[in-house]
This record gives sequence, C-alpha cells and structure tokens, in this order.
Amino acid sequence: MRLGDLERAVMDVLWDRGTPATVREVADALADRELAYTTVMTVLDRLAGKDMVQRTRTGRAWSYRPAASREAYIARLMLDALELTGSRDAALVRFARSVSGSEAEVLRKALEDEAG
Repeated sequence: MRLGDLERAVMDVLWDRGTPATVREVADALADRELAYTTVMTVLDRLAGKDMVQRTRTGRAWSYRPAASREAYIARLMLDALELTGSRDAALVRFARSVSGSEAEVLRKALEDEAG
C-alpha cells in the first residue's frame, strides 16, 4: 500500500519518534508544512483505517503509533512491486544485480540466516 506525500510525512514523524504521539505532537513536528490540526487528525484517522497506525485513548486524546516498522513497510512495498511483474525471478535477478557490493553482502547474509 503506497502512501501519499502527507501520509508518508506523518508516518515519518511516528517512525522517527519511536514513541506514541498525539495529533498535536504530530502537527507540531510538521509545523514547517503549516497544516491545520484537523488535517493532521484526518490523515491519522485515514492511516488508522488503512491499519498503518494503531491508536490508543490517552485521557481525552488519541495516541498514535506505527502498526509496523518503516523497514516492514518498505519490504511490503517491494513485495507488492514483485507482484506486478510477469517474472518474479527476472525482477529479483535484476534487483540483485543493481545493488552495491555491501548491499549484496547484506542480502547474502540474510539468505544464509534464513536457510540455516
């Protein structure tokens, strides 16, 4: 599931914080965008509907936290992209050939860990 620009900015705030945040805290973190409080509240509500965030009642306000890590989200995007290709194998080979040596080593280690 791809996120829009504003949704991604809100998620980046939550991912970077590492702790739950209220609408006000997210809005304050995005102050340079000059967003209305209600806009941030709507975005967080939509993200909750997409199961991207989990919310918990904190007094009279809601606190929001990511439902999954940034890395899990990116991995999901990569898997979704693989679904679009006619040949997953060809796409994976093309991807593997495009990464740097150190990135290839990370992939190699992960595959070895998975196999063993």
